[in-house]
Amino acid sequence: MLRLVLPKGSLERATLQLFEDADLAVNRASDVAYRATIADPRIDEVRILRPQEIPVYVADGLFDLGITGRDCIEERGSDVVSLGELSYSKATSNPAKVVLAVAGDSPVTSLKELAALPGRLRVSSEYPELTRRALAAQGIEADISLSYGATEAKVPDIADAVVDMTETGSALRAAGLRVIATLLVSHTELIANPAAAAQPDKRHAMEQILTLLQGTLEARGKVLVKLNVSAESLESVLAVLPSMRAPTISELSGGGAFALETVVAKSDINILIPALRDHGATDILEIPLSKIVH
Repeated sequence: MLRLVLPKGSLERATLQLFEDADLAVNRASDVAYRATIADPRIDEVRILRPQEIPVYVADGLFDLGITGRDCIEERGSDVVSLGELSYSKATSNPAKVVLAVAGDSPVTSLKELAALPGRLRVSSEYPELTRRALAAQGIEADISLSYGATEAKVPDIADAVVDMTETGSALRAAGLRVIATLLVSHTELIANPAAAAQPDKRHAMEQILTLLQGTLEARGKVLVKLNVSAESLESVLAVLPSMRAPTISELSGGGAFALETVVAKSDINILIPALRDHGATDILEIPLSKIVH
Protein backbone atom coordinates (compact mmCIF):
# COMPACT_ATOMS: atom_id res chain seq x y z
CA MET A 1 0.00 0.00 0.00
CA LEU A 2 2.73 2.49 0.94
CA ARG A 3 6.03 3.44 -0.69
CA LEU A 4 8.45 4.25 2.13
CA VAL A 5 11.81 6.03 2.03
CA LEU A 6 14.25 5.88 4.94
CA PRO A 7 17.35 8.00 5.58
CA LYS A 8 20.84 6.89 4.62
CA GLY A 9 23.87 8.24 6.46
CA SER A 10 23.99 9.52 10.02
CA LEU A 11 20.38 8.52 10.83
CA GLU A 12 20.55 5.19 9.04
CA ARG A 13 21.67 2.88 11.85
CA ALA A 14 19.31 4.40 14.44
CA THR A 15 16.37 4.29 12.01
CA LEU A 16 16.90 0.65 11.05
CA GLN A 17 17.19 -0.27 14.73
CA LEU A 18 13.95 1.57 15.49
CA PHE A 19 12.10 -0.30 12.74
CA GLU A 20 13.47 -3.63 13.93
CA ASP A 21 12.42 -2.88 17.51
CA ALA A 22 8.97 -1.88 16.22
CA ASP A 23 8.59 -5.31 14.52
CA LEU A 24 9.03 -3.67 11.11
CA ALA A 25 12.47 -5.10 10.36
CA VAL A 26 14.06 -3.75 7.17
CA ASN A 27 15.55 -6.49 5.00
CA ARG A 28 18.10 -5.75 2.30
CA ALA A 29 20.71 -7.69 0.36
CA SER A 30 23.66 -5.83 1.90
CA ASP A 31 24.49 -2.85 4.10
CA VAL A 32 24.99 -0.70 0.99
CA ALA A 33 21.80 -1.70 -0.85
CA TYR A 34 19.38 1.13 -1.59
CA ARG A 35 16.33 -1.10 -2.04
CA ALA A 36 14.81 -3.05 0.81
CA THR A 37 11.66 -4.78 1.96
CA ILE A 38 9.57 -4.91 5.13
CA ALA A 39 7.40 -7.97 5.75
CA ASP A 40 4.27 -5.95 6.42
CA PRO A 41 1.16 -5.76 4.20
CA ARG A 42 1.00 -1.98 4.60
CA ILE A 43 4.40 -1.41 2.99
CA ASP A 44 4.96 -2.23 -0.69
CA GLU A 45 8.34 -0.65 -1.34
CA VAL A 46 11.30 0.60 0.69
CA ARG A 47 14.19 2.79 -0.44
CA ILE A 48 17.11 4.11 1.57
CA LEU A 49 18.27 7.53 0.34
CA ARG A 50 19.95 10.68 1.63
CA PRO A 51 17.74 12.51 4.15
CA GLN A 52 18.33 15.84 2.39
CA GLU A 53 16.51 14.49 -0.68
CA ILE A 54 13.65 12.74 1.10
CA PRO A 55 11.35 15.80 1.57
CA VAL A 56 11.54 16.58 -2.15
CA TYR A 57 10.78 13.01 -3.24
CA VAL A 58 7.89 12.70 -0.80
CA ALA A 59 6.47 16.09 -1.85
CA ASP A 60 6.72 15.07 -5.52
CA GLY A 61 4.80 11.84 -4.88
CA LEU A 62 7.65 9.44 -5.61
CA PHE A 63 7.08 8.08 -2.10
CA ASP A 64 4.05 8.15 0.16
CA LEU A 65 5.93 8.14 3.43
CA GLY A 66 9.41 9.05 4.64
CA ILE A 67 11.60 9.73 7.62
CA THR A 68 13.86 12.77 7.70
CA GLY A 69 14.80 15.70 9.91
CA ARG A 70 13.00 19.00 10.26
CA ASP A 71 16.28 20.63 9.12
CA CYS A 72 16.01 18.94 5.72
CA ILE A 73 12.34 19.88 5.38
CA GLU A 74 13.04 23.54 6.15
CA GLU A 75 16.10 23.69 3.92
CA ARG A 76 14.27 22.30 0.89
CA GLY A 77 10.99 24.12 1.59
CA SER A 78 9.04 20.98 0.62
CA ASP A 79 5.25 20.69 0.80
CA VAL A 80 4.82 17.60 2.99
CA VAL A 81 2.52 16.54 5.82
CA SER A 82 4.23 15.92 9.15
CA LEU A 83 2.52 12.97 10.81
CA GLY A 84 4.50 13.29 14.02
CA GLU A 85 7.88 13.63 15.67
CA LEU A 86 10.06 10.62 16.44
CA SER A 87 12.24 11.24 19.46
CA TYR A 88 15.59 9.94 18.28
CA SER A 89 18.71 11.29 16.60
CA LYS A 90 21.84 9.57 15.31
CA ALA A 91 23.30 9.09 18.80
CA THR A 92 20.73 10.18 21.40
CA SER A 93 17.01 10.64 21.96
CA ASN A 94 17.48 14.42 21.96
CA PRO A 95 16.69 16.66 18.98
CA ALA A 96 19.58 17.96 16.94
CA LYS A 97 20.17 21.69 16.51
CA VAL A 98 21.22 23.84 13.59
CA VAL A 99 23.53 26.39 15.18
CA LEU A 100 25.68 29.32 14.15
CA ALA A 101 29.18 29.30 15.61
CA VAL A 102 32.16 31.65 15.54
CA ALA A 103 35.77 31.36 16.62
CA GLY A 104 36.20 30.82 20.35
CA ASP A 105 38.15 34.05 20.73
CA SER A 106 35.63 36.16 18.78
CA PRO A 107 34.08 39.02 20.80
CA VAL A 108 30.69 38.33 19.18
CA THR A 109 28.13 36.69 21.50
CA SER A 110 24.84 37.05 19.58
CA LEU A 111 23.32 37.51 16.14
CA LYS A 112 22.64 41.15 17.06
CA GLU A 113 26.35 41.73 17.60
CA LEU A 114 27.11 39.81 14.42
CA ALA A 115 24.91 42.23 12.47
CA ALA A 116 26.94 45.17 13.80
CA LEU A 117 30.24 43.94 12.36
CA PRO A 118 31.61 45.94 9.41
CA GLY A 119 31.77 44.40 5.93
CA ARG A 120 30.04 41.33 4.55
CA LEU A 121 30.05 38.27 6.70
CA ARG A 122 31.48 35.03 5.28
CA VAL A 123 29.42 32.00 6.33
CA SER A 124 30.00 28.35 5.47
CA SER A 125 26.86 26.25 5.85
CA GLU A 126 25.38 22.88 4.97
CA TYR A 127 22.03 24.71 5.06
CA PRO A 128 22.43 27.74 2.78
CA GLU A 129 18.71 28.51 2.36
CA LEU A 130 17.90 28.10 6.03
CA THR A 131 20.95 30.23 6.88
CA ARG A 132 20.01 32.93 4.37
CA ARG A 133 16.50 33.26 5.80
CA ALA A 134 17.72 33.34 9.41
CA LEU A 135 20.37 35.99 8.75
CA ALA A 136 18.09 38.09 6.55
CA ALA A 137 15.55 38.19 9.40
CA GLN A 138 18.26 39.87 11.50
CA GLY A 139 19.23 42.27 8.71
CA ILE A 140 22.60 40.56 8.22
CA GLU A 141 24.18 40.62 4.77
CA ALA A 142 26.40 37.63 4.19
CA ASP A 143 28.21 35.64 1.53
CA ILE A 144 26.95 32.12 2.20
CA SER A 145 28.85 29.21 0.71
CA LEU A 146 27.63 25.63 0.65
CA SER A 147 29.73 23.32 2.81
CA TYR A 148 30.09 19.68 1.84
CA GLY A 149 31.44 18.64 5.23
CA ALA A 150 34.12 19.45 7.81
CA THR A 151 32.27 22.74 8.26
CA GLU A 152 33.82 23.41 11.67
CA ALA A 153 37.30 23.48 10.11
CA LYS A 154 36.62 26.56 7.95
CA VAL A 155 36.93 29.26 10.61
CA PRO A 156 38.75 31.67 10.42
CA ASP A 157 40.58 31.24 7.09
CA ILE A 158 37.63 30.38 4.86
CA ALA A 159 34.68 31.71 6.84
CA ASP A 160 33.93 34.10 9.70
CA ALA A 161 31.14 31.86 10.98
CA VAL A 162 29.68 28.45 10.28
CA VAL A 163 26.18 26.99 10.43
CA ASP A 164 26.20 23.34 11.32
CA MET A 165 24.11 20.55 12.80
CA THR A 166 25.00 19.30 16.26
CA GLU A 167 23.56 17.08 18.98
CA THR A 168 26.09 17.78 21.73
CA GLY A 169 28.30 20.57 20.33
CA SER A 170 31.43 18.53 21.08
CA ALA A 171 32.83 18.66 17.53
CA LEU A 172 32.42 22.43 17.40
CA ARG A 173 34.10 22.88 20.78
CA ALA A 174 36.93 20.57 19.74
CA ALA A 175 37.50 22.78 16.70
CA GLY A 176 37.75 25.86 18.92
CA LEU A 177 34.36 27.26 17.99
CA ARG A 178 31.65 28.79 20.15
CA VAL A 179 27.90 28.60 19.45
CA ILE A 180 26.20 32.01 19.57
CA ALA A 181 22.74 31.15 18.19
CA THR A 182 20.41 28.24 17.54
CA LEU A 183 18.69 28.67 14.19
CA LEU A 184 16.51 25.56 14.35
CA VAL A 185 15.72 22.69 16.71
CA SER A 186 15.36 19.69 14.44
CA HIS A 187 13.40 16.58 15.39
CA THR A 188 13.24 13.47 13.27
CA GLU A 189 9.78 13.31 11.68
CA LEU A 190 7.56 10.90 9.82
CA ILE A 191 6.36 12.81 6.77
CA ALA A 192 3.83 12.03 4.07
CA ASN A 193 2.88 13.13 0.60
CA PRO A 194 -0.20 15.40 0.93
CA ALA A 195 -2.20 13.55 -1.73
CA ALA A 196 -1.39 10.15 -0.23
CA ALA A 197 -2.21 11.36 3.29
CA ALA A 198 -5.61 12.53 2.03
CA GLN A 199 -6.57 8.99 1.00
CA PRO A 200 -8.37 7.36 3.97
CA ASP A 201 -6.88 3.86 3.53
CA LYS A 202 -3.33 5.14 3.16
CA ARG A 203 -3.70 7.62 6.00
CA HIS A 204 -4.96 4.86 8.28
CA ALA A 205 -1.95 2.69 7.41
CA MET A 206 0.38 5.65 8.00
CA GLU A 207 -1.11 6.28 11.43
CA GLN A 208 -0.75 2.61 12.35
CA ILE A 209 2.95 2.66 11.45
CA LEU A 210 3.41 5.88 13.43
CA THR A 211 1.76 4.17 16.43
CA LEU A 212 4.28 1.32 16.28
CA LEU A 213 7.27 3.66 15.96
CA GLN A 214 6.20 6.08 18.68
CA GLY A 215 5.18 3.22 20.97
CA THR A 216 8.63 1.68 20.59
CA LEU A 217 10.35 4.97 21.37
CA GLU A 218 8.08 5.53 24.38
CA ALA A 219 9.10 2.13 25.79
CA ARG A 220 12.82 2.83 25.57
CA GLY A 221 14.30 3.56 28.96
CA LYS A 222 11.26 2.17 30.81
CA VAL A 223 10.54 -1.15 32.52
CA LEU A 224 7.54 -2.86 34.08
CA VAL A 225 7.86 -3.53 37.81
CA LYS A 226 5.67 -6.16 39.46
CA LEU A 227 5.65 -6.93 43.17
CA ASN A 228 3.66 -8.32 46.07
CA VAL A 229 2.97 -6.48 49.30
CA SER A 230 1.03 -7.17 52.48
CA ALA A 231 -2.00 -5.10 53.35
CA GLU A 232 -0.07 -3.56 56.27
CA SER A 233 2.73 -2.35 53.99
CA LEU A 234 0.59 -1.27 51.03
CA GLU A 235 0.44 2.45 51.80
CA SER A 236 4.16 2.57 52.59
CA VAL A 237 5.06 0.93 49.26
CA LEU A 238 2.67 3.15 47.29
CA ALA A 239 4.38 6.20 48.78
CA VAL A 240 7.66 5.33 47.01
CA LEU A 241 6.26 3.67 43.87
CA PRO A 242 6.10 5.96 40.81
CA SER A 243 3.72 5.23 37.94
CA MET A 244 2.64 6.58 34.55
CA ARG A 245 -0.84 7.29 35.93
CA ALA A 246 -1.57 5.05 38.90
CA PRO A 247 -0.25 1.58 39.72
CA THR A 248 -2.41 -1.46 39.06
CA ILE A 249 -3.44 -3.09 42.36
CA SER A 250 -4.96 -6.57 42.58
CA GLU A 251 -5.83 -8.43 45.76
CA LEU A 252 -4.13 -11.80 46.03
CA SER A 253 -6.14 -15.00 46.51
CA GLY A 254 -6.89 -15.51 50.17
CA GLY A 255 -6.80 -11.81 50.99
CA GLY A 256 -4.43 -9.86 53.19
CA ALA A 257 -1.96 -9.05 50.41
CA PHE A 258 -1.82 -7.33 47.01
CA ALA A 259 -0.03 -7.57 43.66
CA LEU A 260 1.12 -4.27 42.20
CA GLU A 261 2.50 -3.40 38.79
CA THR A 262 3.61 -0.14 37.23
CA VAL A 263 5.89 1.29 34.55
CA VAL A 264 8.96 3.20 35.75
CA ALA A 265 12.09 4.74 34.27
CA LYS A 266 14.93 2.25 33.86
CA SER A 267 17.36 4.90 35.14
CA ASP A 268 15.58 4.88 38.53
CA ILE A 269 15.37 1.13 39.02
CA ASN A 270 18.64 0.75 40.95
CA ILE A 271 17.27 3.09 43.63
CA LEU A 272 13.66 1.95 43.44
CA ILE A 273 13.98 -1.82 43.93
CA PRO A 274 15.93 -1.63 47.22
CA ALA A 275 13.56 1.09 48.44
CA LEU A 276 10.52 -1.06 47.66
CA ARG A 277 12.04 -3.96 49.59
CA ASP A 278 12.82 -1.66 52.51
CA HIS A 279 9.14 -0.65 52.62
CA GLY A 280 7.86 -4.22 52.66
CA ALA A 281 7.58 -5.28 49.00
CA THR A 282 8.42 -8.88 48.07
CA ASP A 283 8.67 -10.98 44.89
CA ILE A 284 9.82 -7.93 42.87
CA LEU A 285 10.10 -8.47 39.10
CA GLU A 286 11.67 -6.12 36.57
CA ILE A 287 10.39 -6.78 33.04
CA PRO A 288 11.65 -5.06 29.85
CA LEU A 289 9.11 -3.37 27.56
CA SER A 290 9.01 -3.26 23.78
CA LYS A 291 6.12 -0.83 23.18
CA ILE A 292 3.93 1.58 25.12
CA VAL A 293 0.86 2.79 23.23
CA HIS A 294 -1.35 5.40 24.87
